[in-house]
Amino acid sequence: MIAILDYGMGNLRSVQKALEHLGAECRVQPDLAGASKVILPGVGAFGPAMERLQPLADDLRRWAADGQPLMGICLGQQLLFEASEEKGEHAGLGILPGRVRRLPEKGLKVPHVGWSAAAPRANSRLFAGAANGAWYYFVHSYYTECADPSHSASETTYGIPFASAVESGLTWGAQFHPEKSGPAGLTLLENFIQC
Repeated sequence: MIAILDYGMGNLRSVQKALEHLGAECRVQPDLAGASKVILPGVGAFGPAMERLQPLADDLRRWAADGQPLMGICLGQQLLFEASEEKGEHAGLGILPGRVRRLPEKGLKVPHVGWSAAAPRANSRLFAGAANGAWYYFVHSYYTECADPSHSASETTYGIPFASAVESGLTWGAQFHPEKSGPAGLTLLENFIQC
């Protein structure tokens, strides 16, 4: 059973509908009870999200440390990291080493809203069966800067190249919204279901 964590800041229904479309058993719930896999969605700002997530923070850290499947989506990916500079300095879950930084404008609109290509790294389990350079749907002003480059599962360029997905063991993340990215995104969710 996949638990879609409801901590008050997620695009819960669209994730649930995508998983159900793929035939997965899933529930929107406020904790990890009964879960075999966990999705951490997120929409909004890093600081308030971490405040709301505090009751679950240690459980999520233990879950990841035990090697159990965890996937962060959009803000959920960012929360996996150590810290963010969004509206001040905020500590994250610290499951993955690195920081969350603001996208530089460089003549482009921020937030980055729309479709962009992601180039997956070789042998990524998250991107197994996905077309190289497939397009995914993004809505974000901040990006994750991996302290360990091997954690970058794909790279996207929007003004600068950044890790548009991350992967460390069975801790996965997508800065884009796979649940809103058509067949390409469903491939990634299917890979998480099967991991």
